[in-house]
Amino acid sequence: MIPIFDGHNDMLQRLVAAGPDAARLWQQGDGTGHLDLARARAGGLVGGFFAIWVPSPAHPDEAAHLHQMENPPFALPLPPEITPEAALPPAFAQAATLHHLHRAGLLTIVTGAEDLRATIAAGGFAAVMHMEGAEAIRDEDALHLWHAMGLRSVGPVWSRPTRHGHGVPFAFPASPDLGGPLTPAGRALVAACNRLGIMLDLSHLNEAGFDDIARLSDAPLVASHSAVHALCPSSRNLTDRQLRQIADSGGLVGLNFASGFLRTDGRRLPLEDIGMMLRHLDHLLSILGEGGVAFGSDFDGALMPREVPDAAALPRLIAAMQDHGYGDALIRRIACENWLSVLERTWR
Repeated sequence: MIPIFDGHNDMLQRLVAAGPDAARLWQQGDGTGHLDLARARAGGLVGGFFAIWVPSPAHPDEAAHLHQMENPPFALPLPPEITPEAALPPAFAQAATLHHLHRAGLLTIVTGAEDLRATIAAGGFAAVMHMEGAEAIRDEDALHLWHAMGLRSVGPVWSRPTRHGHGVPFAFPASPDLGGPLTPAGRALVAACNRLGIMLDLSHLNEAGFDDIARLSDAPLVASHSAVHALCPSSRNLTDRQLRQIADSGGLVGLNFASGFLRTDGRRLPLEDIGMMLRHLDHLLSILGEGGVAFGSDFDGALMPREVPDAAALPRLIAAMQDHGYGDALIRRIACENWLSVLERTWR
């Protein structure tokens, strides 16, 4: 079975909600969601990025928003900014749960490239601690504390504003050119992450913020879970110009499996044709090359395609790539090796 390393999951939300049953949920699952250790093993998944993400308060029109996303066009309002004081408790709870699984021997929080490769080679499950939206990082001192806890990847924003910059709203059809540049705090965050060797994740960031990081960062540009704007003009997807910037930096894009970011009509309904995933991969490869494309599923954070409903179904995607004409060496690069390579060139 070809090993797979995944660029993004939101499993920590479910684990925190499980409380004392978190370890059992991770080991065995409960029949819901997309990811647990049993299904990861069945699908060949050897590790991935575990996102610490602070949810926005429930919107009174949430049901209407979901209906709009199923029937484009739509342009949902940005959720309000969340303060560091409000973000810290849920962020710490998610980090603590990940450390609980690490102490229990159910996964390994990896903090360096050698550690990452050694964990996979030994048959362990490698977890990268990632923060999606840096609300819980008030300043550089806080970033150093999070780094000491194992944080090795940061997305300055989710799809709402932070003290660091602007996320894109969920909109279709729409350009990612929405909102202003990074704030002074955002520019300082980029510099501090470069010094510490923390990966900067461009997914969810608006175009002006993307361009700022492309100009300021000395590391490969990475979008952990994004898709192709030319095929699906969602605000969350990357334009060809952005893809060329990532390619020029020696960076990487992890293909997002979220159906609404893959479908040409942008509808938040299950993708029925796995061939559309291959069209996105083809387009990414045409600009980024064989070393710049990977997976970023968004398991437990998005609506999955019909043929890849969870981690156990990943071999179906691998088989589709083989049938599409991708050779074994290329598939292994996309499935795992490209992530390991970009992290080796980013982490210090």
